[in-house]
Amino acid sequence: MRTSGSLQLYSILLIFLTTFSAAWPWPRWLPDRDSLIVRQDSSSMILITASSGVHANNNQVPQPKQQAPKPAQHPPRQTAATTGSSTGTGKASTGSKTGSITSTGKGSTSKTPTTTSYDASNAAGGVSIMTPAISSGMQYFKVGQNVTFGWNYTSLLATPSAVDIVATCTANQQLYTIAANQTVANSTGMVIWDTGAYQATAVSDPLLTQTYTLIIYDAASSISATAQPGYLAVYNQYTFGMYTPQAYVGVDDGWVCATCSAGFGDTERRALGLMFGMAALTVLSFTWFVNGLGVVW
Repeated sequence: MRTSGSLQLYSILLIFLTTFSAAWPWPRWLPDRDSLIVRQDSSSMILITASSGVHANNNQVPQPKQQAPKPAQHPPRQTAATTGSSTGTGKASTGSKTGSITSTGKGSTSKTPTTTSYDASNAAGGVSIMTPAISSGMQYFKVGQNVTFGWNYTSLLATPSAVDIVATCTANQQLYTIAANQTVANSTGMVIWDTGAYQATAVSDPLLTQTYTLIIYDAASSISATAQPGYLAVYNQYTFGMYTPQAYVGVDDGWVCATCSAGFGDTERRALGLMFGMAALTVLSFTWFVNGLGVVW
């Protein structure tokens, strides 16, 4: 009963407040109820009427642009070609045709080297090693002696003016220059490498007892250039070995040949001792087992 009375009281109070708020006048400090409040658009757009040319935001009439006076047209003037030391190209004063103008003067002009492009069906130029003979396998050369390399050029349509010959070793990532800017006179080439002279002055990068690769390439190109038809490609297919001889040590000075002695070493002697010991132990134990248990009558 008390709960029902409370609900009725709250309902009457809610109806009273609703009626009182609806009848209360609109405060003056608030804007009019019928007015529409719109957020200001900060982006300013300029509308230009095509017919009147008037700006919509500030109603300013743009001033007409003054056109620059057209230059007076003159008939094309014929220029006679004269002989000189430098030539240039230019356009005629009127019209769309281009003509050549030759001027006299003592100034020099830079010349761009021209290269000939050959058909892609042509093979790139190469090198065929003739000396030393590669058919006998890898060659080994002693550091301190002269090493001779000879080769033939193959499939060359554009002969290089000079070549560079170097050797590289992957063990120390070193590049050894054998000959630089060697002139190409014919279809063959040859170079002599004085390894003794190089080794005598090579303090930081001496020749090692390792495998080397011979590289021959166009001096006007680079060691990593891409092969092109008719032109000399980088050759790096020949490998050879270099070794440094050891100092002589006599027998009286402590020289020992590890593969020449016929005697057993410490390891072999231990192995033989263990083998005979195990054999003797096996025979004795087996004999005691047979005799002790009376297996054999």
